[in-house]
Amino acid sequence: MELQGKIIVALDPRSGTSARGEWISQDFVLETHDTYPRKMAFSVWGADRLQRFGIQVGQEVNVSFDIDAREYNGRWFNSIRAFDVRPVQQQAASEAPVQAPQFGAAPEPAVQPPFAQDNTGDSTDDLPF
Repeated sequence: MELQGKIIVALDPRSGTSARGEWISQDFVLETHDTYPRKMAFSVWGADRLQRFGIQVGQEVNVSFDIDAREYNGRWFNSIRAFDVRPVQQQAASEAPVQAPQFGAAPEPAVQPPFAQDNTGDSTDDLPF
């Protein structure tokens, strides 16, 4: 799944040690630009991803994420993990090819108005107004 919006909050990173070794995680909050803006809190796991994404508050990003649920003491909790975060400017620049100006090409003709205004006072036309 993907969602685009602006990063409004970057929480402090959390780290620890598990059976697999050391880990680090950081949570961020994204706000969409819909008519009724929505907010989504998502997590980024791993020092390499945190460094590669370089997420900053105020940045416009496109977030690709997975949603998963887990049970703890009879209650269910959702987790939203981002696996890719890209700045919107970088994404738009890589998708839109840039065309170089062509020198020596004929200029485009100027657009003329479809009707010239007649101020002579002659009412010989057959329009009712």
